[in-house]
Amino acid sequence: MSKLTVGILYGGRSTEHEVSVASATTVFKALDPGRYTPVLIGVDHDGQWHIAGPELELLPEAVFGSREAQSGFATLREGLEMLRREDAQPVLGAPLDVIFPIIHGRGGEDGSLQGLLELAGIPYVGAGIASTALCMDKVLSKAVLRDAGVPVLPCREASRARLLVSADSFIEEVEEAFPYPVFVKPANTGSSVGVTRAHSRSQLHEGLKEASRFDLDVLVEPGVDVREVECAVLGGHDPRASVLGEVAFSGEFYDYEAKYVSDDTRLMIPADLPEPLAEQMRETALKAYRALKCWGMARVDFFVERNGGNFWLNELNTLPGFTDGSMYARLWDASGIAVPELVDHLLELALERGREQQSLEIRFRS
Repeated sequence: MSKLTVGILYGGRSTEHEVSVASATTVFKALDPGRYTPVLIGVDHDGQWHIAGPELELLPEAVFGSREAQSGFATLREGLEMLRREDAQPVLGAPLDVIFPIIHGRGGEDGSLQGLLELAGIPYVGAGIASTALCMDKVLSKAVLRDAGVPVLPCREASRARLLVSADSFIEEVEEAFPYPVFVKPANTGSSVGVTRAHSRSQLHEGLKEASRFDLDVLVEPGVDVREVECAVLGGHDPRASVLGEVAFSGEFYDYEAKYVSDDTRLMIPADLPEPLAEQMRETALKAYRALKCWGMARVDFFVERNGGNFWLNELNTLPGFTDGSMYARLWDASGIAVPELVDHLLELALERGREQQSLEIRFRS
């Protein structure tokens, strides 16, 4: 049986670039060399695409050809042709059979990269365009989840354009809706980038400015006293949920520092929860996964009330991290699926979805 050529697409023009490189390292090491031929494709901070060396270092050879071809439609056209050409061997080593995109944040898990791969006609790991775009937008995903009967925290949203004109009127709306403290978040970032906790009007004002640095839309949620509990989901038409894990950290909330830098952060698997509550949360994770039309994988993040039995779904991450400290792979390892087997599953699901798409009629005959 011939080996599959797997493109690992990583890096990107986002605040999560370095996290993506670490995730790509894990995926690369998990691929069985007897079954797969990995091709490392790195996107640098400036958006240039490169073939990467075996140590995941970006090399000067641009995937899309000359510097002139790096802009506008030429990049898209030549890039797509390169990705699917049979004579792509001088650049890639072999035509790509499937791509494992592990670009986090904007440009990677907001539907734009998925749209590129759809146009290229190459199967890829993870959810499709609509699902990734919805899950990335915290406000839109809340609307879908509420409609599906999934408990989510209320929020207030404002565009950066509105805040530039009249931040005070929005602050008054927030103060009417929620007591302090509140959380301020960009609507479309991950890894807690741009997230702050505000205890006063002045801190809320500063938090809105901080969040507006990273996105065109900002939301504010009540600052409930909660535990951070996560569930991993894997699958397509019949997804399954992992055991639950809890994140314990020393800071005021689970911010970027706590996720990737601090030595005080602990991942506790399984989470110390009553089994009926844990089972209800796993069922809710699957319900949300289906409602947002996810495919392949998602990490489902919950807030669990410290002094009560309530829980809320915070968000679904359709391209969760695969770093050493990332919860997604650890949850599946605790559920009986090690990283190499997990990567195998994800590639199989990508090919399954690709076959299903290929089976659709593209010509209408009345």
